[in-house]
Amino acid sequence: MSRKKKRISTSEGDELTQSPFEELELNGLPSGPEGSVNCDLPSKREKKNRDRGRVDIIRQTAHRGGKSVMVITNFPPIELLEKKELAKKMQKACSVGGTVKDGNIEIQGENREEVKRILLEAGFKPIFAGG
Repeated sequence: MSRKKKRISTSEGDELTQSPFEELELNGLPSGPEGSVNCDLPSKREKKNRDRGRVDIIRQTAHRGGKSVMVITNFPPIELLEKKELAKKMQKACSVGGTVKDGNIEIQGENREEVKRILLEAGFKPIFAGG
Protein backbone atom coordinates (compact mmCIF):
# COMPACT_ATOMS: atom_id res chain seq x y z
CA MET A 1 0.00 0.00 0.00
CA SER A 2 2.93 2.31 0.32
CA ARG A 3 3.55 4.59 -2.58
CA LYS A 4 7.08 5.71 -3.09
CA LYS A 5 7.42 9.22 -4.43
CA LYS A 6 10.00 9.93 -7.01
CA ARG A 7 12.66 12.26 -5.61
CA ILE A 8 13.97 15.17 -7.61
CA SER A 9 17.73 15.49 -7.62
CA THR A 10 19.07 18.84 -6.47
CA SER A 11 22.69 18.18 -7.37
CA GLU A 12 22.10 17.93 -11.09
CA GLY A 13 20.51 20.33 -13.46
CA ASP A 14 20.73 23.92 -14.57
CA GLU A 15 21.60 26.76 -12.30
CA LEU A 16 19.39 29.80 -11.92
CA THR A 17 19.21 31.66 -15.19
CA GLN A 18 17.81 34.91 -13.91
CA SER A 19 18.26 36.97 -10.75
CA PRO A 20 15.15 37.76 -8.72
CA PHE A 21 16.64 41.17 -7.85
CA GLU A 22 17.30 42.21 -11.44
CA GLU A 23 14.21 44.38 -11.83
CA LEU A 24 14.55 46.32 -8.53
CA GLU A 25 15.28 50.01 -8.85
CA LEU A 26 17.88 51.01 -6.28
CA ASN A 27 18.54 54.52 -7.60
CA GLY A 28 17.08 56.46 -4.64
CA LEU A 29 18.73 54.45 -1.88
CA PRO A 30 21.92 55.69 -0.18
CA SER A 31 24.92 53.43 -0.36
CA GLY A 32 25.99 51.89 2.93
CA PRO A 33 29.51 51.38 4.25
CA GLU A 34 31.54 48.68 2.60
CA GLY A 35 31.54 45.31 4.35
CA SER A 36 29.60 46.20 7.51
CA VAL A 37 26.25 47.42 8.73
CA ASN A 38 26.30 50.72 10.62
CA CYS A 39 23.61 51.05 13.27
CA ASP A 40 23.78 53.69 16.01
CA LEU A 41 20.93 52.23 18.07
CA PRO A 42 21.97 50.12 21.08
CA SER A 43 20.70 46.58 20.97
CA LYS A 44 18.78 45.03 23.86
CA ARG A 45 21.55 42.51 24.39
CA GLU A 46 24.14 45.20 25.04
CA LYS A 47 21.91 47.07 27.46
CA LYS A 48 21.74 45.45 30.89
CA ASN A 49 18.47 45.60 32.75
CA ARG A 50 19.25 47.19 36.12
CA ASP A 51 15.72 47.25 37.54
CA ARG A 52 14.49 43.68 37.55
CA GLY A 53 12.92 43.76 41.00
CA ARG A 54 13.61 42.83 44.59
CA VAL A 55 14.71 39.38 45.73
CA ASP A 56 15.12 38.22 49.33
CA ILE A 57 18.18 36.35 50.62
CA ILE A 58 17.17 34.29 53.64
CA ARG A 59 19.48 32.19 55.84
CA GLN A 60 17.80 28.99 57.00
CA THR A 61 18.91 26.16 59.25
CA ALA A 62 15.55 24.53 60.02
CA HIS A 63 15.16 20.88 58.96
CA ARG A 64 18.69 20.78 57.57
CA GLY A 65 20.60 19.09 60.36
CA GLY A 66 21.96 22.37 61.74
CA LYS A 67 23.64 23.35 58.47
CA SER A 68 22.84 26.77 57.06
CA VAL A 69 21.47 27.36 53.58
CA MET A 70 20.95 30.62 51.69
CA VAL A 71 17.49 30.68 50.06
CA ILE A 72 16.87 33.33 47.40
CA THR A 73 13.11 33.94 47.09
CA ASN A 74 10.49 36.36 45.71
CA PHE A 75 11.81 36.40 42.16
CA PRO A 76 9.86 38.39 39.61
CA PRO A 77 8.49 36.19 36.82
CA ILE A 78 11.63 34.87 35.11
CA GLU A 79 12.28 31.60 33.32
CA LEU A 80 13.43 28.50 35.15
CA LEU A 81 16.45 28.29 32.84
CA GLU A 82 17.64 31.72 33.98
CA LYS A 83 17.25 30.70 37.63
CA LYS A 84 19.32 27.59 36.98
CA GLU A 85 22.03 29.70 35.33
CA LEU A 86 22.08 32.07 38.32
CA ALA A 87 22.28 29.11 40.70
CA LYS A 88 25.18 27.67 38.72
CA LYS A 89 27.08 30.99 38.88
CA MET A 90 26.50 31.19 42.64
CA GLN A 91 27.62 27.60 43.20
CA LYS A 92 30.78 28.17 41.20
CA ALA A 93 31.62 31.49 42.87
CA CYS A 94 31.02 30.14 46.39
CA SER A 95 32.49 26.66 45.72
CA VAL A 96 29.43 24.99 47.22
CA GLY A 97 26.41 23.01 46.12
CA GLY A 98 22.92 24.24 45.51
CA THR A 99 19.66 23.71 43.65
CA VAL A 100 16.52 25.35 42.29
CA LYS A 101 13.44 24.15 44.21
CA ASP A 102 9.87 25.43 43.98
CA GLY A 103 10.99 28.57 42.15
CA ASN A 104 13.61 29.42 44.81
CA ILE A 105 17.38 29.09 44.60
CA GLU A 106 19.05 27.27 47.52
CA ILE A 107 22.81 27.64 48.03
CA GLN A 108 24.64 25.72 50.75
CA GLY A 109 26.67 27.62 53.36
CA GLU A 110 26.78 31.28 54.34
CA ASN A 111 28.05 33.28 51.39
CA ARG A 112 25.67 36.22 51.55
CA GLU A 113 28.00 38.83 50.08
CA GLU A 114 29.00 36.68 47.11
CA VAL A 115 25.37 35.81 46.37
CA LYS A 116 24.44 39.50 46.64
CA ARG A 117 27.19 40.48 44.18
CA ILE A 118 25.97 37.96 41.58
CA LEU A 119 22.36 39.11 41.94
CA LEU A 120 23.42 42.75 41.55
CA GLU A 121 25.28 41.87 38.34
CA ALA A 122 22.11 40.21 37.04
CA GLY A 123 20.13 43.40 37.69
CA PHE A 124 18.18 42.37 40.79
CA LYS A 125 17.94 44.28 44.07
CA PRO A 126 18.90 41.76 46.78
CA ILE A 127 17.65 42.31 50.33
CA PHE A 128 18.88 40.33 53.36
CA ALA A 129 15.86 39.01 55.22
CA GLY A 130 15.73 36.95 58.39
CA GLY A 131 18.64 35.65 60.51
